[in-house]
Amino acid sequence: MLVLSRQRDEAIIIGDEVEITIVDIRGDKVRLGISAPARIAVHRKEVYDAITRENAQAASIRTDELSQIANLIGPGPTRKGIPADGITAPNQVKNTA
Repeated sequence: MLVLSRQRDEAIIIGDEVEITIVDIRGDKVRLGISAPARIAVHRKEVYDAITRENAQAASIRTDELSQIANLIGPGPTRKGIPADGITAPNQVKNTA
């Protein structure tokens, strides 16, 4: 970890596009101003951690939950000649060549 000392109105540059400026210092609190392109996400660590937890939870759907959803939805529409599961046995495939 790089540790730097800065005073009010001094800045730190990260890469070519991110600038962090010390805006105010009051007691044990430091206010930062961050200039970065919109494509670079900037979050407080506690917010980033919450986002990461929510994303992990959303991505970890259980197979029993998927089965329940599939049962609620049903097999869906079929097209002529294609079974509901969408799988055609090799001997059912028509040769069009």
